[in-house]
Amino acid sequence: MGIIVVFTTAFYFFFIRPYAYRWQPCYGQEGYGVCLPYGYKVHGLDISHYQGAIDWHQLTQSRLTKFPIHFIFMKATEGGDHLDSTFTRNFDKAYEHGFIRGAYHFYNPNTDPMKQADFFIRTVNLKAGDLPPVLDIEVKGRKETEELQAALKVWLQRIEMHYGVKPIIYASYKFKMKYLNDSVFNSYPYWIAHYYVDSVRYEGKWDFWQHSDIGQVPGIKSDVDLNVYNGALEELLKLRIEN
Repeated sequence: MGIIVVFTTAFYFFFIRPYAYRWQPCYGQEGYGVCLPYGYKVHGLDISHYQGAIDWHQLTQSRLTKFPIHFIFMKATEGGDHLDSTFTRNFDKAYEHGFIRGAYHFYNPNTDPMKQADFFIRTVNLKAGDLPPVLDIEVKGRKETEELQAALKVWLQRIEMHYGVKPIIYASYKFKMKYLNDSVFNSYPYWIAHYYVDSVRYEGKWDFWQHSDIGQVPGIKSDVDLNVYNGALEELLKLRIEN
């Protein structure tokens, strides 16, 4: 009986409790297979090779629904030399079909930050109307916190110097609170990853909220991340690169 209790408790703690929100009744807005955060009108996606081939014509049909997709972030690069296999096509197609588009870099703490920044710059040609570049930081590696922060600042400064706009920082709520607690990082637009909650539990300023990783969107066969912008569409348009 003791063994059963231990395994049952462990199963609940690791596999049920973190995702209990998925099965809660939705008292707000239902859309794209999930309960959407209430009160947000500007919706978007982020995609990579994990979503496979996308039917962009079908994806544009979301504009006819109650929750139209306005913006799409696409994975461009990872580390110092890995290009996402779908980036070039997706980036071009998003522009062709009139979506507000953005590109993100998945940061590798074990690779020189300047090498990573220069690789992103060589890969991503942002135009007027695109969203600022994104630094996706999810793992600390074996770096000390101060060392990681110093390296991230190198990447951010190099990117800002090249594109002429402050990059967006993507990180989970817990990661930011634990490793990016330097006030310098608060000056950058923040894209928070915080799943299966009714509202963002972050007291600071944030711009985007990745609220689910199990969205079902026409034109995309697999699950996809869903996001909202913390403001009106007119404010999102002002965040775009001007020239």
